[in-house]
Formats: sequence, C-alpha cells, structure tokens
Amino acid sequence: MLIVIENLFTPDEVAEMREALLSAAWEDGARTAGSRSIAVKQNLQMPEDAPIAIDLGNRILRRIGGHPQFISAALAEKIYPPKFNLYQDGGHYGVHVDAAVMRVPGADVTLRTDLSATLFLNDPDDYDGGELTIEGPFGAQAVKLPAGDMVLYPSTSLHQVTPVTRGRRIASFFWLQSLVPDEGQRSILYDLDQSIQALSVGRARDDADIDRLTFVYHNLLRRWAQV
Repeated sequence: MLIVIENLFTPDEVAEMREALLSAAWEDGARTAGSRSIAVKQNLQMPEDAPIAIDLGNRILRRIGGHPQFISAALAEKIYPPKFNLYQDGGHYGVHVDAAVMRVPGADVTLRTDLSATLFLNDPDDYDGGELTIEGPFGAQAVKLPAGDMVLYPSTSLHQVTPVTRGRRIASFFWLQSLVPDEGQRSILYDLDQSIQALSVGRARDDADIDRLTFVYHNLLRRWAQV
C-alpha cells in the first residue's frame, strides 16, 4: 500500500529547511550504499552526524509523531533517524530494495524495515526527472510530490529514483518498523481507522456505532501487533 501524506510541512517551513540544507556540506552518497546498490547509486547525502541533519531530522520526527494519518498508516514502533539526499546533474538511484534490517548509528537499536518514507523538499517544477518509481503488484508507480508532502510505501518494494536532468531534487528519507509487520493487515487497520475518524465527525462521543467499530479496530490490532 502506497500512502501520500499531504502538507506535512508548509511551503515556508520547507523553504527554511531547504535553505539550511543547501548551506551545509554534502558527501558522495555511494559511501552509504550496500554491496549491490553502490553500482546504481549516484547522488549526494548529508552526513548523518551533521548538526543540520540531526536538527531537521528531529523536527521531522516531532511532526510525524503528532500526525494522525502517519500514526494510522505506520503504527510505528521504531524509526530510523531521517536522512537527506540531493540529486542533480544526472544523479539517480537505480532499481534496488532497502536492507531488511538496519542498525541505527550510535545507538543500541536494530530495526526491521517495514515501511520506507520520502519527504519531498522542493516542488516538481524545480527539476526534471527524479521520480521515485515504486514497483507494486499492479505495476510501477511514479511518485513526484509537491514540497512538504511525504509518501509511505512498503520497504519490500523494488524502487528507484530516475535521473535528474535539470535542477536538483532534495528530499528526506527514512525507514520504520511497524507494530504490525504484515502489509495486508496494516492496510486493513489503516482503512478501518480512517473510516472511524471520518464517521466520527459530528457524532456524539458515546455513539454506539463508532464504539463498535473502535472495538473491532483495537481487537484486530491486539491480535496482529507484535510487541
């Protein structure tokens, strides 16, 4: 399931983040590539220990931690600290799959990658190419979102970033381990929770139908969550 979270950050917030990133020093993204992906990865990345990366990463974590749609879609248990990349001058990242298990640098934490996230930090008109293309059961889907929007997709997917032939593409990306590792079960819970939220608008807090749906939601979550 591919989920777009719109307007996670406002245009002014994104412009501030982008300006801060462009004033910092970047490094060759190949330094963090795996043994297979290094052959298809050509981009720049912000060092994980750079103060601006840590500051903006924490800002992203605070925002998603209070965002109802993200909480509903991800059911996150562990989140890898957000990272930042830049594509320009033909930069690209060929078809690859994210590592199944990751160790968080500088912390005694290991996580299973259930979901991958990309937060777009500049608008589609700023660059040509640079689509995040995700392969799914119904074919490949190209994603190129407005600045401030984020996409969540299964880490099990083959995906790529197509060459940026004009301008530059700046984004944040990270991975998370969900309380519900099964994608199908997580999708059912997301649809149910979104329906509960929509149907609750304008209804009394003690509405019996909403209570019954909430009962179903939490008992499915209790059945499927791995804690």
